[in-house]
Amino acid sequence: KVARSMAPVLVQGESGTGKELVARAIHDVSPRAGQAFIAVNCGAIPEHLLEAEFFGYRKGSFTGAAEDRNGFFQAAHGGTLFLDEIGDLPLAMQSKLLRVIQERSVRPIGAVAEAPINVRVLSATHKDVAAEVQAGRFRQDLFYRLNVIQIRVPPLRERADDLEPICAALLERIARDAGVSPPPVLSRDAVDVLSRYPFPGNVRELENLLHRAVALSGGDVIARADLGLDDDVFLETDHAELDARI
Repeated sequence: KVARSMAPVLVQGESGTGKELVARAIHDVSPRAGQAFIAVNCGAIPEHLLEAEFFGYRKGSFTGAAEDRNGFFQAAHGGTLFLDEIGDLPLAMQSKLLRVIQERSVRPIGAVAEAPINVRVLSATHKDVAAEVQAGRFRQDLFYRLNVIQIRVPPLRERADDLEPICAALLERIARDAGVSPPPVLSRDAVDVLSRYPFPGNVRELENLLHRAVALSGGDVIARADLGLDDDVFLETDHAELDARI
């Protein structure tokens, strides 16, 4: 139903949980699947470039504008625009983004008229946007526009049953990219160790860890020692769990 709907979707979850993968999956099974999917990291764009990057500009509209250039909205016309880390947008840009979403039109910098756009907006953040609204750092009206459908991506530590199939899929991809066949498998000790690790970096951290383990193992089976996890991380976790129970 989320895929068939054209309503905006807000994906929330910790860093590294795969929020962009969720957004791509929504796009890929939607009627817009054959059109563009434009992913934008809102926190990686300098504030003075935001308007030009999002809405485009016309030649001569400012120093350095040597030619007309489309922005993210024009590039995503007919498809999906994914705004990652939407919570990092400054308030001034939030106001301009809200207007574009409401009016469904964009006026590039230096242009006289607005041009209609047909874009589905998916957004994501690791922040508690409702709390950001209460603190005055995020516009409430924009939050309502973006949060029509909300999807929470749980952290890896809350997905113990998914750990082994996720590892298997990651190892298959790592092996394929490295030209290794068959893909290595995890020993039971390695699986037990991973199941106890808190993964503060979530799936992204797991992928990096498995990349290193594949390189160190040099064989068909990845042992506990190949993971390179110190005992200290488990001692800290065990103490935290004990404190929580007391």
